Amino acid sequence: MKYWVFIVVIFASCSNPIETALSSKNELIKTVVSDIKKHEVQILFTQIDTSDSGEMIFTDYEYNVHTDQYFYPANTIKLPVALLAAEFMDANENLNLDTPYIIDDDDNLHTVSDDIRQIFAVSDNESYNRLYEILGRDYINNRLREKGLNNTRVVHRLSTPNADKASRSNIRFFPGYTEDVIELKNQTDRDINPVTIQGINKGKGYIEDGVLKESPMNFSEKNYFPLEEQHVLIKKLIAPEVFPAAERFDLSEESRTRLLSAMKALPSEAKYTSPEYYDSYVKFFMYGDSKDDIPRNIKVYNKVGYAYGTLTETAYIIDTENDIRFILSATILVNENAIFNDDTYEYENIGIPFLAQLGREIYKQEKERKD
Repeated sequence: MKYWVFIVVIFASCSNPIETALSSKNELIKTVVSDIKKHEVQILFTQIDTSDSGEMIFTDYEYNVHTDQYFYPANTIKLPVALLAAEFMDANENLNLDTPYIIDDDDNLHTVSDDIRQIFAVSDNESYNRLYEILGRDYINNRLREKGLNNTRVVHRLSTPNADKASRSNIRFFPGYTEDVIELKNQTDRDINPVTIQGINKGKGYIEDGVLKESPMNFSEKNYFPLEEQHVLIKKLIAPEVFPAAERFDLSEESRTRLLSAMKALPSEAKYTSPEYYDSYVKFFMYGDSKDDIPRNIKVYNKVGYAYGTLTETAYIIDTENDIRFILSATILVNENAIFNDDTYEYENIGIPFLAQLGREIYKQEKERKD
């Protein structure tokens, strides 16, 4: 079914469900709200309704959202890269998501489809790095600008030596139904231009090569994916028709469906059967502070990120039994000692519980609104 989508922007004078959620007496919320500026919290929420004539209605709310206020996006940066990789494969008539490829001297065959599966199921860094090698930062950033994501920047790989090097690995695709191997060789990107926005220097110190540096950590040459653009990217995936044609990503309907399916899949549904990969392993809203199974009527299309004390999630959440649909995006910093890169962060006792409870508070309001 095709929907028309109307977007309603709510101003501060109107009732804001985010502020209602933050006024909760639940300790998981109160712990953060008591010093919310320190935690650098930003939140976006979109109600989704459907009119009698089948029109989808988006109603947007925000709390403390500042595109020019830096936070480290961590693994959320994998979302636009996965999307662009699917689009890249669609654009070449000899390639598709399931075309095998080899990267440099790696003897293992990979596919973009499998990379996307691993990125969303368990936030695998190597899969992201392979897609980064295929696309490169110049292509990624130019394409994002063309599609209206003007502040997002992807400039480095994750958890690997020389993560920001300009030269990229050679790639060989094996289409199978053609005689020729398709090669991407001798690729080099431009150097990184430091970003200059607020909050780019963080904390009072950081660890480098095992040594404490008593000065703020500089993030000016790191990736950036502002919350507003994370939120709009989810919208572009679930309702591309609301955007001008020039701002839509050129995904085939099959690729878009497969991408959304990968985003929704629980680890067990994506071939990860180890107990460490419980349902909410990379789904923080509503369920992140529990290892219990997520009810099967709840579908979460999302991407989370956590690194350098920053937790972020953007998610499209559906309750199929109660006809509830909404988009929620949030980021929070949990770094009590203000030292970065020391692996001492309050993810488990403050950050994830806050995001889980925030999701529950928003869901509760939506259920009451629909009842």
